[in-house]
Amino acid sequence: MKQINLSGMGVALITPFRADNQVDYPALSRLVELHLTSGTDYLIVLGTTAETPALSPEEQKKIVQLVVAQVDKKLPVVMGLGGNHTAALVQRLKTEDFTGVDAMLSVVPYYNKPSQEGIYQHYKALAEATELPIVLYNVPGRTGVNMTVDTCLRLAHEFENIVAVKEASGNLTQISALLKNKPTGFQVISGDDCLAFPAIALGAVGVASVLGNAFPKAFAEMVHHALNGNHQQALPIHHNFAELMELLFVDGNPAGVKCVLATMGYCENVLRLPLVPVPLATQEKILKYLNPDTPDSGKRGFFAKLFKRS
Repeated sequence: MKQINLSGMGVALITPFRADNQVDYPALSRLVELHLTSGTDYLIVLGTTAETPALSPEEQKKIVQLVVAQVDKKLPVVMGLGGNHTAALVQRLKTEDFTGVDAMLSVVPYYNKPSQEGIYQHYKALAEATELPIVLYNVPGRTGVNMTVDTCLRLAHEFENIVAVKEASGNLTQISALLKNKPTGFQVISGDDCLAFPAIALGAVGVASVLGNAFPKAFAEMVHHALNGNHQQALPIHHNFAELMELLFVDGNPAGVKCVLATMGYCENVLRLPLVPVPLATQEKILKYLNPDTPDSGKRGFFAKLFKRS
């Protein structure tokens, strides 16, 4: 069975679109190159941030192929493969070609609202269908159901290819309980940028980041400082990003980070329905916060340096 180290800053890649709403593959390639040279530790393709439900199967396949080929084993590539139809996922795991993919990120089944036993049986079926490492993804704000600590630990103890959990419950008490009782080698990853620093302080191995799409160097620097116990170096970076992290999610993800990336010239500010760009009021707040020439931005020097580096 393949092993994977998910320590550090993973980035959940956006899917850039052109003004005609088609996938902008050259822009995606530019973003991948940015991460290859900016301290990103691994990439996540076809996650929530990628607007995956709005991508056709052909687009999904082409995106994975592009990223895998360009990364060329320089970084681990984690692929999102989740859903609420267990048998269909099992079939995909047994029949599709995952060459170049180092692990699967699989979200807790949504909409159906399964019981904890249902969640366990779902992941049991997936784990038995593949030898690839599986990263559990708990995000109750999107799925409508929380995977409890007991269920997560049961899976972690029973299946050796269930290697990690992306924990996006926003609940530090839950994260702490997982870290206290997890088996050796099982990795707990913060699924929230704003909780990356405290989660790492508790023992998490890092973060699966949205913010890292736009500012990989600086956010990776914060994560690496925190992992090395250099809290005096990590904490100021965390504080400088705090307000921006809030702004990124006020109108949903990835609308906020796409606004930032468009401002920086990396892609068009285009999303696919049912998602839409942030409203003008939020866009103005983001622009004001990022603009290094705005005296009251509160982070003038910090973001001036970031725009030069990124």
